[in-house]
Amino acid sequence: NYNQVRTFRHAIMVSIRPATVDDLLSMQNTNLWCLPENYNLKYYYYHILSWPQLLQVAEDHKGKVVGYVLAKMEEEDDDANKHGHVTSLSVLRTHRKCGLATALMNSSHKRMTESFDANFSALHVRETNSAAFHLYSQTLQYEIHEIEKGYYADGEDAYDMRKYFREKKGQSPKEIEDAKAAGGNVSRGGGEGERHKSPPQAPADDPGSAPPPPPEG
Repeated sequence: NYNQVRTFRHAIMVSIRPATVDDLLSMQNTNLWCLPENYNLKYYYYHILSWPQLLQVAEDHKGKVVGYVLAKMEEEDDDANKHGHVTSLSVLRTHRKCGLATALMNSSHKRMTESFDANFSALHVRETNSAAFHLYSQTLQYEIHEIEKGYYADGEDAYDMRKYFREKKGQSPKEIEDAKAAGGNVSRGGGEGERHKSPPQAPADDPGSAPPPPPEG
């Protein structure tokens, strides 16, 4: 379950592995250093107790957590809409531009499909976070689903983005291409953190925060 990534910038090995309860404080600390969307520890426990397969961390050769992805599954009555949701992704500034964010996301995506048979993954990202948008849209092949107006507590809009692991059930390849030609892959829509709407309660996004620093690609 461990994937090793050589970071040429630092000439060290970083392992991508499933998170454990012992990692939660380090994950929260990484989040506080890197992102304006912050969560109390209860919310991390909620994720790891409910969907332990989806939480992944990047650990350096000294055993320090230098990045993480926090993800969950959304409950849907329709199997075609069964999907995962990336709550938060962050890599310490000292370890960016090494491919860790991509490795973390790919590891979580794999477990969404293997463990939960997810059809797609969804996330939200600030409209102004161009580096994160590039990571999701170009490197990870997410597509804009829609724009959510005023999604963040400071009033900024969010892209709601989706990455499909398989074709939508009931759609032919021609229907998919027609939808893309009509703008279906650029309708307006999401990632670096989510706004919480239901228990367990997490702190509201900091309304005074600037857009989060660009994640590494």
